[in-house]
Amino acid sequence: MQRTDFLRLAIRAAAAFALALPFTAAQAADKVKFGVFPSSAALPFYIAQNRGWFKEAGLEVEEVPMTSHPLTVQALVAGSIDGAANLVTLEGANMEARRPGTLKYISLNGQNSEHVIEQFVVKSGSPAKSLKDFKGGFKLFSAPGPANIGAARAVLKKVGLVEGKDFTIQEQQIGVHLGALQSGNFDGGYTLEPAATIMVAQNIGRRVETGVIATYLLGRKEASAFAAGAVLADKFMADRPDVARRFAAVWTRGVAAAQTDSSTRGYLVQGMKVPPELAATVPLPRIVPVGDLSAADWADFQKFLDIGTELGVIKDRIDARSVSKAL
Repeated sequence: MQRTDFLRLAIRAAAAFALALPFTAAQAADKVKFGVFPSSAALPFYIAQNRGWFKEAGLEVEEVPMTSHPLTVQALVAGSIDGAANLVTLEGANMEARRPGTLKYISLNGQNSEHVIEQFVVKSGSPAKSLKDFKGGFKLFSAPGPANIGAARAVLKKVGLVEGKDFTIQEQQIGVHLGALQSGNFDGGYTLEPAATIMVAQNIGRRVETGVIATYLLGRKEASAFAAGAVLADKFMADRPDVARRFAAVWTRGVAAAQTDSSTRGYLVQGMKVPPELAATVPLPRIVPVGDLSAADWADFQKFLDIGTELGVIKDRIDARSVSKAL
């Protein structure tokens, strides 16, 4: 992490801690339902929950497991959750394009080959050494949802592969990716962390390339592909602004801890079912509170959303700032 990023996170974490203090044990905790998709970028949630930071802020936060991004969006629209970690930005932006005033991102997960989340893997004995080797009817799985499979297809197209001729690809829930390789039903796939680290450690899978969105779709290996992030429902923020503010403050504190305190990786053991011996090695994205995004970050985010429109995942072009909110 760059020194300026570290200092900025430290300052925001201190401010977040101050905002979260004014509640006493005598006051009833405000309940919040928070959806969690199984990706390592949920670490700030597990830090805050396990260290009692939500409780300190007068919040009782219930974790609601989410198995796909479309289901997360549906839950936000229905009001069955108040916010979510790891919602892919293309699907969140698509909902905002179709129904403005549904949700806002309070932090974004910057992904690339240094800050790893998305990647292509193959089974450990595969002869494939690069994406261009995914030929001859290569059978691939993909992380679920239109945004994930859309990005996977777009990357493979960029390297010159033709779906149906060179490869096939099917959506599969993250929890079955390891078994999909182990069974031999798939030759490889487009997966996320921590699933990739687990399958590699167990010698079931092997990484082919990480950070593929930044490299092939944004066109710069060092770009931040803001492909997911933490959201709060607009209705939640409008109806309970003080609760939303306190939640965002604790979330920001969790973000700072996730990226500056390596001991926090241990919370992935219970939360993400990561084997204890692997927790310290699981990569994290560059999680950035919306208020800390730089001009270059906003440009990368806008470009990614524009690509989503080109792919047909987002209905109409949408401004990146209109789907984001700093609390």
